[in-house]
Amino acid sequence: MAAETGVPVYVIGGYVRDLFLKRGSKDIDFVTVGDGILLAEKVASSFQGHHPVSVFRNFGTAMFHLDDLQLEFVGARRESYHPDSRKPDVSSGTLEDDQKRRDFTINALAISLNRDSYGELLDPFEGIEDLEKGIIRTPLDPDITFSDDPLRMMRAVRFAAQLGFTIHPETSRAISRNSGRIKIISGERISEELNKIILSEKPSVGFKLLDKAGLLEIIFPQFVALKGAATVDGKGHKDNFYHTLEVLDRIAPNTGNLWLRWAAVLHDIGKPPTRRFLPDQGWTFHGHEVKGARMVPQIFRQLRLPLNEKMKYVQKLVSLHLRPIGLTEEEVTDSAVRRLLFDAGDDIDDLMTLCEADITSKNKEKVQRFLANFAMVREKLREIEEKDRLRNWQPPVSGEVIMEAFGLNPGKEVGVIKTAIREAILDGKLENDFGKAYSFMLDEGKKMGLIPLKKEDS
Repeated sequence: MAAETGVPVYVIGGYVRDLFLKRGSKDIDFVTVGDGILLAEKVASSFQGHHPVSVFRNFGTAMFHLDDLQLEFVGARRESYHPDSRKPDVSSGTLEDDQKRRDFTINALAISLNRDSYGELLDPFEGIEDLEKGIIRTPLDPDITFSDDPLRMMRAVRFAAQLGFTIHPETSRAISRNSGRIKIISGERISEELNKIILSEKPSVGFKLLDKAGLLEIIFPQFVALKGAATVDGKGHKDNFYHTLEVLDRIAPNTGNLWLRWAAVLHDIGKPPTRRFLPDQGWTFHGHEVKGARMVPQIFRQLRLPLNEKMKYVQKLVSLHLRPIGLTEEEVTDSAVRRLLFDAGDDIDDLMTLCEADITSKNKEKVQRFLANFAMVREKLREIEEKDRLRNWQPPVSGEVIMEAFGLNPGKEVGVIKTAIREAILDGKLENDFGKAYSFMLDEGKKMGLIPLKKEDS
């Protein structure tokens, strides 16, 4: 199609990088020295079936999907930036101009798809050498690169975390010098990069780089507040910043669920505001799980993360993360397990995965003891679940039945009776049966001075 259109075309960027790294890639970027939109439309029309082309004329780009591939086309261009925006002024340029505007040398690699030079690698910035050495480096002056588009600082950290690469010293220093520029980037774009760091094989690498560069303090100050160990009268507490990163690294091999990993990030986020030193107890963080759960919506709003069931899921795991650990420190009663199943619902397995990752003691014997206890708790959970079916359970007598039995309107009395029924069943004092629960309801109502409208044997 390019030959017919009379424009040179090259595959460029991440697809070429991943080709050399032997990583799979579903996104292919093509750069043309000419009209990229026209070429995209011609290529899309050459395949059988309907392949609608999305066109972005302001940027001279177009994109369409072919099976599970995303093909994007852009005309070679040069860019200039305003200080208060990462949206560039764009004009037509050469292939070299287009390679110069790329974020890193390893993403500036291009391969010719033209008949007279098919397969030729164009590498003006020694990107192959950087790939071999595992280095993240900008093609041009890094201060200009990061000042022009500050999101590239986050991308540098993300690539280092994902690929296990090192950021070139001068590039790293430029990130620190320009860290304040990240403030012009939208929360959505920042969280998109942060999510990719969290989903990397060893997320702590990215967080430590963000912290070193001064970016983390700007984008996520609550996390930086976890920093620091303290000792008073010989009694100390661990550095919860590094503990949290260890928990995140420990959970990573066990789940690719982004929101479970976010729960690991936030599980101790309530510790700084609840930290107290009591002479008779030492350092305490009483209620940090409750405080942390209350902080989750604020943090999600700040980072432009979704304020929906995903946020509620993270909030629930943060609020419950101490419960299974408490069960390992005492005799596991059926009542305690029932309550945990009732409160955690379908998220019980994820909660246990989080709690097991939270055991980060340097004492191997202690870790083994906790994990053995967790295995016992898991077995007890399985047994109680098989017997009582308490996931997402609701008491057999509803609020409507209570109101009908006593002629009540919605109010406090209904809630008190419903809670009493639930607690009695969870404590094992009452069978999970409608008839028995109904009789219990009548007795509770009488204690409160309520008179049933129906006979007790009805």
